[in-house]
Parts: sequence; C-alpha cells; structure tokens
Amino acid sequence: MTGRTDRPSAPPRSLLSATGRAIRDFDMIREGDRILLGLSGGKDSLSLLQILLDLRRRAPVRFEIAACTVDPQSEDFNPSRLIPWMSRQGIAYHYERQPIVASAQTSMSGDSFCAFCSRMRRGILYRVARENGYNVLALAQHLDDLAETLMMSMFFGGKLRTMQAHYTNDAGDVRIIRPLCYARERQTRDYSIRAGLPVIHDNCPACFAMPTQREAMKQMLAEQEKQNPRLFASLLTAMKPLMSGQHGPTDGESQNPRLDTTPQNMWIPRLRAE
Repeated sequence: MTGRTDRPSAPPRSLLSATGRAIRDFDMIREGDRILLGLSGGKDSLSLLQILLDLRRRAPVRFEIAACTVDPQSEDFNPSRLIPWMSRQGIAYHYERQPIVASAQTSMSGDSFCAFCSRMRRGILYRVARENGYNVLALAQHLDDLAETLMMSMFFGGKLRTMQAHYTNDAGDVRIIRPLCYARERQTRDYSIRAGLPVIHDNCPACFAMPTQREAMKQMLAEQEKQNPRLFASLLTAMKPLMSGQHGPTDGESQNPRLDTTPQNMWIPRLRAE
C-alpha cells in the first residue's frame, strides 16, 4: 500500500517486536505514563506513533499517547500538513510554531545550525510536556542513529558516547525514552512506504547543503555491513552499556541516568491477546 491513508496498516511484527524488546529491556513505559511523542513528520516518528498506538491496545500497562510537532518556520521545511491528518488520529496533538531559523541568525554562537535547532526543539518539547502534564517524552531515533552517533563521538570527539535509551532530564521531571533503539532505519522506511504515512521530508538547506559527518558515518557503516551482515547486532551489544547510562551521560543531554532498572512487567514482545 503506497497511498496515504488516515488509517495506516498495522506495523509489521518484526518492528513491534524490536520496539517491545527495547521497552521491556529499558523499562521505558510504566503504568499510568502520559507520553508525549516528538513528531517531526519524518518516517521514524510517524512509524513510532503507529507502533505506540498499536502496542497501547495490547500492552500489560495502561498509558496515554499525545504528539507534538515543532514548526521551525523555515521556507524549506513545512510540517503543517500534518495538522489535518493528526486531527483524525484520535489523540491529543500540539503544534508549536517557533521562529527557530530566525533565532539562529541572531542567537547562535559557536554552534552548528543543526545543534542549535535540536536544542531549541527539545526545549519546546519539554515546555509542552510540563504545561500539559506529560511525564515521558518519546523520541524516534533508531539503531542506525545510535551507531552513527557512536562513530562520530569516537572519530571526532575521542569519547565512547551514544544516545541513551531511557533517562531523566536534568530537572528530574521528564523521562526521555527512545523505543526504536533496537530497530533499523530500513524497517521504519519500509513500513512508512507500505502504510502510506504522510512523511514530510526534511529539506533544510543548513543540513543538506554539504555532506555531514553523520552522513559520512552512515556510508561507512553501510559499506562495512556489506562485509559483515551482523555488524549492527555486534554494535548493539557493544553499545548497550552506553545506552543504559552505565558509563555516565552519553548524549550530552542529561546528568541523570535512567530510573529504576528493574522492569515492572514482562512487557512486550509477548503481546496480550486482543
């Protein structure tokens, strides 16, 4: 199925299973959680939305889902067409317009535009979460993102760091989770196409005017995977201590490791019967 639809097909079992294992292993979702999904409109966040909606019906705990899109008011990136589509998804949706691009021109100092934009978006998501009583922020980075971040950190920073799977922010009032941390990018890409999700491609000239360090790492890993099909399985094993915060903060976002490491439930992938 390639046409866009208000009722996308269910995520494949493999994607549900990968997400369920991550949720279980890192104790991401708990009874009564109110989750705000950072919805950029890309294939990953739209796929994660459908996964969470599917898992909510079967999960051994009850939780709420809402979504928030940050519109940076760029001529090259307009996520506003998500608004009518999200109005038919049956969950609370927050659409925040902020002149991030204009702010970067006057306030950015010693930082890349991508880093500035990411920091601004994250601050807006925290604010929306606090104002509306959401205690969990879900982000849609996948295993490929984590592996690329590890390579960048080692090659350019001389440190063993990647994104954490579950941690609390510095203020201690919002937990951040990355349920796709076991999933591959090709899985979300294939599902978004098959399900006809209304993907908004990021065309920011600041990000794509020249090859980036991340793109170089992506290409390097792709070449290595041709020689070693189990490359990402090995990288996941190596990264798990970093993802769990056992070596301290790993993504420059928080000094607080994730909370209680004892799972409350035998979460997915043993999905509750419908």
